[in-house]
Amino acid sequence: MYKVVLKIEGMMCGMCEAHINDTVRKAVKDAKKLSSSHKKGECSFICENEPDKSLLEEAIKATGYELKDISIEAYKKKKWSLF
Repeated sequence: MYKVVLKIEGMMCGMCEAHINDTVRKAVKDAKKLSSSHKKGECSFICENEPDKSLLEEAIKATGYELKDISIEAYKKKKWSLF
């Protein structure tokens, strides 16, 4: 699994966040735990397969927002333990 953080410039409100979330869902079919914040200027999600950076760049660019950075790192699922 991978954790992806997109730094995005131009989001101003909750509708902007929803627009980015919809765009990411279309570009990365297995995106989960998708969250965007206009205050932080970022969108983060996890996915099973490493996403195509160029596909994400083109999808975000098509929305009119500016993608500043993409961070992709290995993600391990947290396991809960009672003891």
